Amino acid sequence: MMTIRTMTISDYDMVYALWMSCKNMGFNNLDDSKEGIEKFLNRNPNTSFVAVEDDAVVGIVLAGHDGRRGYIYHMSVAELYRRQGLGSMLVEKCLASLKEEGINKVALLVFNRNEVGNSFWEKQGFTARDDITYRNKELNKIIRIDT
Repeated sequence: MMTIRTMTISDYDMVYALWMSCKNMGFNNLDDSKEGIEKFLNRNPNTSFVAVEDDAVVGIVLAGHDGRRGYIYHMSVAELYRRQGLGSMLVEKCLASLKEEGINKVALLVFNRNEVGNSFWEKQGFTARDDITYRNKELNKIIRIDT
């Protein structure tokens, strides 16, 4: 039987393995390390969820907020569990928790090459913006991990 529950750091190894199995996503060695995710979960303890079946993580949504805006950082569903509504259930749970914490707007990034991801987010009601340029700057040396 599948359950959806709040993510804890004890889920990390299975979550990371799921992330690495999904194509066209981007990670890095610092923010997505066990230590980085533990810091994130300590700051945002109620907004990330895992779907678990037979003691295995088959879906994950990693989300949080800064008090003003919500952000979905990573979303993955194991290939065998796709197109069954699991991703939508994880997103609904995540958005409800963010709304409960007083967040009014949620953003996310998807690589242009990730056609499956972009199609999914479009169906979830997330619109693409063409009026902004995304920029970032490394404060520490980061190694990208693209799947």
